[in-house]
Amino acid sequence: MFGSIPLGWLQLKAQKLRLVAAIMGITFAVILIFVQLEFREALFVSAVRYHEAMDYDLAMLSPKTDFMVSSKQFARARLYQAQGVSGVESATAVYMRLVSWRNPVDPSNARNILAIGFDPSEPGFERLLSAEQIEAIKIPDQVIFDRRGRDEYGPVRELLAAGKPVSAEINDRRVTVDSMYKVGTSFGLDGGVITSDLNFLRMLPTRKKSAIDFGLIKLEPGRDAMEVQAQIRQVIPKDVRVLTRKEFMDLEVQYWNKTTPIGYIFAFGAVMGLIVGLIIVYQILFADVQDHLKEYATLKAMGYTHGYLRNVVLQEAVILAVLGFLPGMGIAQLVFTKGADATRLPLEMSAASSLSVFTLTVAMCAGSGLMALRKLRAVDPAEVF
Repeated sequence: MFGSIPLGWLQLKAQKLRLVAAIMGITFAVILIFVQLEFREALFVSAVRYHEAMDYDLAMLSPKTDFMVSSKQFARARLYQAQGVSGVESATAVYMRLVSWRNPVDPSNARNILAIGFDPSEPGFERLLSAEQIEAIKIPDQVIFDRRGRDEYGPVRELLAAGKPVSAEINDRRVTVDSMYKVGTSFGLDGGVITSDLNFLRMLPTRKKSAIDFGLIKLEPGRDAMEVQAQIRQVIPKDVRVLTRKEFMDLEVQYWNKTTPIGYIFAFGAVMGLIVGLIIVYQILFADVQDHLKEYATLKAMGYTHGYLRNVVLQEAVILAVLGFLPGMGIAQLVFTKGADATRLPLEMSAASSLSVFTLTVAMCAGSGLMALRKLRAVDPAEVF
């Protein structure tokens, strides 16, 4: 494709305005593809942040639960039954609900925040909280705040860093923020607090302690998760589900990808970026073939094969792909940096995603080049002259 004479590059360089227009069009398409795919990836990564942060091997939940933030309750007795199964080391009841948080410096500003409660004497949250924090939430009305929550919750991070006490209202109940943990936002929530199960029930007095949202099951070392999962399913009724760690995360991702329109919109946006780039590159290369039709016909009359001419056009396509991809990647990285700061979502350009988008860009440009060759394939030197 790239011989000693870079004919493709010479043809592109001869029409500088057309070259600039093509690069700008491909850059726009690359930015659109990057942004759509990375936001889609951020959707899935952020959706399972709490799933990954908690320490468990199996999760128990209601069969009516589609995703974590909108969990349905089930009887805590089912978790006690699972503790009797061979291989189960511990089982921790988790309470979870969106509650109303009032900004500590502006009480008129209220917004929903995720509240999580558990028994501090039981395991499951050692990855999220330190031993001191677990002890702190045993105190009535003490909570731990997610430092990666959105700024609209108030200057909690700044006040704690300055050593000042932070007091806020959750569901019109006064609570004290002891310290912070780190998880982050998602498309379904903007922040969170963790506290004890007793404090959680104080915030939601209508909730029953016997009705929980999730159960975190920890297995004995060396036990196979799927084997114990099958044993638990045999001894408890079908009114609860028992999922492995991966199945629990897959359930969340599947909800956002297939049940909500968000995943579809991001995927559709990436496809539209490809189509836009395909059309732009096709128009540029088709115009180039049309303008140099006599030259191509001369080369065919001299004995050059259609394969050689095809390689020239594909050479142009690959050059355009590279020249359009580099600035597109740079601008997309800037968009991700600004977007991550504004939304606290995990917007990061990985090497794998960059390689994928580059491959898509080259394929897009090469496909446009092959479509532009249809005119060249039928050219007859005798008819041209």
